[in-house]
Amino acid sequence: MNFKLTIQYDGTDFHGWQMQGELRTVQGELTRALTLIDGRDVIVHGSGRTDAGVHAQGQVASVRVEREIAPEKLRAAINGNVAKDLRIMEAQIASEDFHARYSALGKTYVYCVVNGPVMSPFWLRYAHHEARQLDLESMNACAALFLGTHDWTAFSAAQSDAESRTRSISQLEVSQRFDERTGEPIVEIQASADGFLRYMVRSIAGTLLAVGRGEMDGKHIKHAIEHGERSLAGATAPACGLTLLSVRYE
Repeated sequence: MNFKLTIQYDGTDFHGWQMQGELRTVQGELTRALTLIDGRDVIVHGSGRTDAGVHAQGQVASVRVEREIAPEKLRAAINGNVAKDLRIMEAQIASEDFHARYSALGKTYVYCVVNGPVMSPFWLRYAHHEARQLDLESMNACAALFLGTHDWTAFSAAQSDAESRTRSISQLEVSQRFDERTGEPIVEIQASADGFLRYMVRSIAGTLLAVGRGEMDGKHIKHAIEHGERSLAGATAPACGLTLLSVRYE
């Protein structure tokens, strides 16, 4: 049986998604649990990798299980064999040709920033702290420059196994909301695309934060995109502020 798993995790104590020897990873934890449940070696395919410290609200994985098991029982069995910072929110029987990575049409991420003088401990694991006032109007104006299909060499890791660095961004918006629990403003940078390169969202977020602080403008961004020079983009924002919101399928 082929299953689609919808997954949430707090990425703080994981060394990312992908299995890496003895290091604790999301894929590694799921593989260990599912191998125990199915009584054989299994392969868990994720929609894509998240780096160390990055969280997920709607990560998706696919896995083939030989054992006859109802989706809700599979969910309970996995959750009973992994730590509480990783949870299967839903398990569904999928078509035989469904593959979490190759069937994905797009992804949406959000980068969260506490924009106030004090960083609440409630946001410490899930947001970046920026004490300086951010100019959201300038950030949104520059966000529009990222829309469309471009080569994102300037906004990705220098070393990448991606065959192409061209991706299409369909949404990039900057918004602010007031968090009643902490009494602080939260700035959210939300991005949707057909795919993202390693560090791409964090690099874009770091660049927009530099714009918000008045350190960069649209000319810098246009030049970075056109010339593919990483040095022209802003600093890569810390992993803790990034969350994979959802993965889009047909």
